[in-house]
Amino acid sequence: MTDSMTTARDVYQGWDTYHEHLIQAISPLTPEQLNYRTAGSLRSVGEIALHIIGAQARWCHYELGLGGNALLALGAWDDKDAPERPAAELVEGLRASWGALWDALGAWTLADLAQTVPNSAPSPGEPETFTRQWVVWHLIEHDLHHGGEISLILGSNGAQGIDI
Repeated sequence: MTDSMTTARDVYQGWDTYHEHLIQAISPLTPEQLNYRTAGSLRSVGEIALHIIGAQARWCHYELGLGGNALLALGAWDDKDAPERPAAELVEGLRASWGALWDALGAWTLADLAQTVPNSAPSPGEPETFTRQWVVWHLIEHDLHHGGEISLILGSNGAQGIDI
């Protein structure tokens, strides 16, 4: 790392570009396209986007202490009884859940990434604490995994996937 890297955001530069590509893939989708899925028992494109939003919001709120009530509300977007949402609302949710994290990364130093945070709901065998670094990496891998799913489903149906 160079001396010019002063915040955690400097380390994660590029994730913001990926996130914008995800938004660009979601924003033009029709309700029909948001319902594309690879199999009847698997999540649709819209459900995957809701899951990205909900999971990011929950990790940011509960583990990292970010975003207050607005982020907490986004954490329920992927609940089983949550309503479907049009592309414009999904984009708003993606921007809001992402914004809280991106702002925090701009405020944290590299040393701040080593800070431990409590696991708010540890399952058996899970650690009692995480480092911020671990949580951030987990959110990156989550975005990439589910973004890839969205891209594959869209491409398999003749629509534009994530353009990277």
